[in-house]
Parts: sequence; C-alpha cells; structure tokens
Amino acid sequence: MTIDQATEAITVRLDFDEHAPDFSLAMAHLDKVATKELDRAGIDPLLRELIRVRASQLNGCAFCVDMHTKDARAAGESEQRLYALPVWRETPFFSARERAALELTESVTRAPSTHVPDEDYARAAEVFGKAELAAIVSLIVTINAWNAIGVTTRAWEPGSYQP
Repeated sequence: MTIDQATEAITVRLDFDEHAPDFSLAMAHLDKVATKELDRAGIDPLLRELIRVRASQLNGCAFCVDMHTKDARAAGESEQRLYALPVWRETPFFSARERAALELTESVTRAPSTHVPDEDYARAAEVFGKAELAAIVSLIVTINAWNAIGVTTRAWEPGSYQP
C-alpha cells in the first residue's frame, strides 16, 4: 500500500505553528543552534539523522520519523540501516560511535525511567569528546521537544514533508 492508497486520515489536533507562533519560532531557532553545535563539533550528518530518527521512533512521532528518514536517505543513509535502527543492538551495521550515540539517545529520551545511567553516559564519553557530547545532547533534547509537540498536537501530517 502506498501513501496514495492510505485509508486512515490523521486528524490535526492543533495547528501549533499558528497558535503558538513565537514558541514555534523559538523551537526552529533552537534546532538551528543545535545544528550549529553539531557542525562545530564535526558530528557526521548521517549520525545526526540516526539520532533524530531513533528518538522519534521511541516517542512515536510519525511526522518526525517520516521527515528524518527522508532526510537520512537524502544524506546517503542506507535503507538497511534505517530498517534496522529499532534493533540496532542486534545488528552489525553500526559503528562504536553510532552505538554509543544511539544508546545515549535512548537513555535521554527515556530519562524519566532511566535517569541516564552513568554507564550509558560513560560509553558515550569514551568515544566522543566533550564538545561532541554537548552537541549530541543538544540534538537529543531538541528532537525530543519537537517529538513532544508533534505527538501532542499532531500539527504536522506524516507524509507531507518533502526534503
């Protein structure tokens, strides 16, 4: 079944951009600042998208999963790795750096229940420098905020994003 054959409409609960324009603008600015930190730290664009996709999967944000998988593919990410992302621990497709970033992403995204264990942070700190870690944490916090808005309001329709 293709998107054109979809039978279930997803109802927008709240046009967030219209009803909270200043906050929406602030979120866009936060996203740009996080991206600048990633650039400054030299974090690979493919890793950025893996982090965004994984957090969005965990949070159940359909729009963000759709958007960031498209962005990942446009940046050169493989279909195989995107399909395997939910089970990254069980595959040989991810490097030590990617695994550490994905583990930290999951811990931060699930912070209310995990409290980001010392061992998860330590594994990330073994492969990333302080500036890299700060940039990655900035990205994780930002995508989790976007996910919270998207899941709560359903402001953006999955499938509508075109890179």
